[in-house]
Amino acid sequence: MPFALEEIQFVPTPAQPPRKRWSRAECAAIESAGLLSQENLELVEGELISKMGKKRPHVNSAVLLQLWMQQTFGGRFVVAESPIDVAPEDNPTNEPQPDLIALKYDVTTFRSTNPKPGDLHLVVEIADTTLAFDLKVKAALYARALIAEYWVLDVTRRRLIVHRKPQAGRYEFVAAYGEDESISPLIDSTVSLRVGDVFPE
Repeated sequence: MPFALEEIQFVPTPAQPPRKRWSRAECAAIESAGLLSQENLELVEGELISKMGKKRPHVNSAVLLQLWMQQTFGGRFVVAESPIDVAPEDNPTNEPQPDLIALKYDVTTFRSTNPKPGDLHLVVEIADTTLAFDLKVKAALYARALIAEYWVLDVTRRRLIVHRKPQAGRYEFVAAYGEDESISPLIDSTVSLRVGDVFPE
C-alpha cells in the first residue's frame, strides 16, 4: 500500500549540485583530444564558461569598440577573444578570454604563450546577460592580476564601467560613464571615446 506523505523520510539535498573544477592542464588535454573544439569556452575559477550565443546589440557594440581601439592602439595590437594569463596563483584554474584586449606589443610577439598581465594596456568585457559576473568575478580576477585598466561595456544600460588602480584583489577606482560622456584610456589622454558612439541607435 502507498505510504502517507508524513511517513516518507526526505533526505536533504545540497543547494547546488556538485561541480567539477577544471584546471588548465585538464582543459588542454581534452582540447587536444578534440573534445572542446565545437564550442567557445573560457576557464574562470575552475569552471568552463560558454561565450557562445551573443545577441545582436552585443555583437554590434563589440565591432564598434574594436574599431575605436584599433584606431587608438593600432590594428596589430588589438585582439578579440584571445586567452590571457592572470596572476600566477590563479593561472592553474583560469584562462579567461576577454572580449577585447589592447596589447603593449605586436600580436605576433605571442607565438606560443598567452599575453601576461604586464603585456596589456586594456582589457574589455562586453556584457548583456553577464554583467554581474563581469563586475564581480572577472573584476576580482583581473585586479589580482594587477591589470591596470579594465572596462565593462554594459550593453543593456548603455554605459561604460571603468576599473583602475588594482590593489589587494580589487579595483580602487570604479566609475560608470553614460552615453554623453567620454573617457580616455590610461595610456593616452589625448584620445577619448564618447560612450554613445559604440551603441548603435
